[in-house]
Amino acid sequence: MKKDTEFFGDIQLSKKMLAAITEMGFEEPSPIQSQTIPLVLAGNDVIGQAQTGTGKTAAFGIPTLERIVDNRQIQALVLTPTRELAIQISEELTKIGKFKRIKALPIYGGQSIDRQIRALKFGVQVVIGTPGRLLDHIRRNTIKLDSVKTLILDEADEMLDMGFIDDIETIIQNIPAEDRQTLLFSATMPAPIAKLAGRYMKQPHKVTISKEQLTVPLIDQWYYETREKLEGLCRVLDVEEIGRLIIFCRTKKGVDDLVASLQARGYMSDGLHGDLSQSQRDRVMKKFRDGKLEILVATDVAARGLDIEDITHVINYDIPQDHESYVHRIGRTGRAGKKGSAITFIEPREYRQLKIIEKLAKTRIIRKQLPSSADILERQREVIKTRLAQTLDRRGFTDYHSIIVDLSSDYDPVDIAAAAVKLYQEGYKEKPEETAAPLAHTGAEPGMVRLFINIGRSQKIRPEDIVRTIANEADIPGSMIGVINIYDKFTFVEIPEDVAERVMSVMHRNTIKGYKINVEPAKSR
Repeated sequence: MKKDTEFFGDIQLSKKMLAAITEMGFEEPSPIQSQTIPLVLAGNDVIGQAQTGTGKTAAFGIPTLERIVDNRQIQALVLTPTRELAIQISEELTKIGKFKRIKALPIYGGQSIDRQIRALKFGVQVVIGTPGRLLDHIRRNTIKLDSVKTLILDEADEMLDMGFIDDIETIIQNIPAEDRQTLLFSATMPAPIAKLAGRYMKQPHKVTISKEQLTVPLIDQWYYETREKLEGLCRVLDVEEIGRLIIFCRTKKGVDDLVASLQARGYMSDGLHGDLSQSQRDRVMKKFRDGKLEILVATDVAARGLDIEDITHVINYDIPQDHESYVHRIGRTGRAGKKGSAITFIEPREYRQLKIIEKLAKTRIIRKQLPSSADILERQREVIKTRLAQTLDRRGFTDYHSIIVDLSSDYDPVDIAAAAVKLYQEGYKEKPEETAAPLAHTGAEPGMVRLFINIGRSQKIRPEDIVRTIANEADIPGSMIGVINIYDKFTFVEIPEDVAERVMSVMHRNTIKGYKINVEPAKSR
């Protein structure tokens, strides 16, 4: 469907409103936003027929908050069927009105009415409420609707199904009809809702967003829930067999920040967003197509129209705004019958949005646990084995036979091969005794290293917690772990010398029973 406006900047909005929209990560309006916002700004009544997840909160929220003046009277009222929706709309309107300092308050049953009365006395400009609790306030005379200029009925068909139609009429009758603008949103338009619109709306403009028939490609889809998205992303990149990859971020700043973080960690990545010139875009795309970049980080707008073959993975570093964006994003992989994977990172508070996307896109997004440090080590081992096997198959290493023959008189051939792999993977350390020194004097039994961990009995740590975590993370048998001494605020544990570096590497800044830990060689007794 063709959109009326390409960017929010094309709509006559104040600088404060545009700043809030940009901070929220909206680059372009969705179909319902591009058609509804100009109509509402012009003062028209609007009937919007659209599903949940199409961006309708911003469609009515942006123009409504734009027209609010700076006083503490209620100027806009949003009626919703459920407390969950009231809270969700209130959170989004607070973000939209951030720079205009607009105060939005959700009013719903199940919360202390006294707390709501106190909040109302401090003064709010927008109230988002369920019909039952709103009527309660009206009857108590604790809410005044005399200054309401905009009334929004959201998910009107659901309010009808829940038996709220009479309550809605009573509430409307408490709002002055003169100069009132009414906006009604409903996925369907049953007769009682049409009748309500006919009675209380003035020559409403209709905006109908037909549900686009989106087909989800046959690709693997899963998600990770984490508050440490960058750490999680790097773990996934280290474990997954990835060819060409696109990572989607919500904002231009998000793209720049993620590219800088990935480049600092050694990943071949670059970004694509609306602030780049055409020549910069072309240069990034050429590098990506030529295989000089593994990872392209992009915003939705910047990635539009890109036709790139052999994308093995799409990663939603930021969850999409709606299900249509999700389907368009992930459709860039799994083309021409090839296998593709789509990975989404969410923070705990974004779980509900993920479920809405899953429902509306009629797809299944499977939850997965982030790879552990042991998984990454195992993956590195597999890569080394594969490369060694390929080198053996290609032959061409006879020049090195004499080195092995010379060494095999003093060393075991398997040790020689393992040392060669270590040299390839880790490089040569000029003075190994310097790095070994801290591990040589920790007060442990011969052949063991004693490690200090900064948690103990105060955190209810038990020996089995230590053994299980180290064994899992470092991929070593629990039986290898030696003496464990747990004190009030710290713990000592003995580890075989040959795995001590690995254990310190994977355990430092890791967690045991939810506590972030530091691990270091113990000082000599």
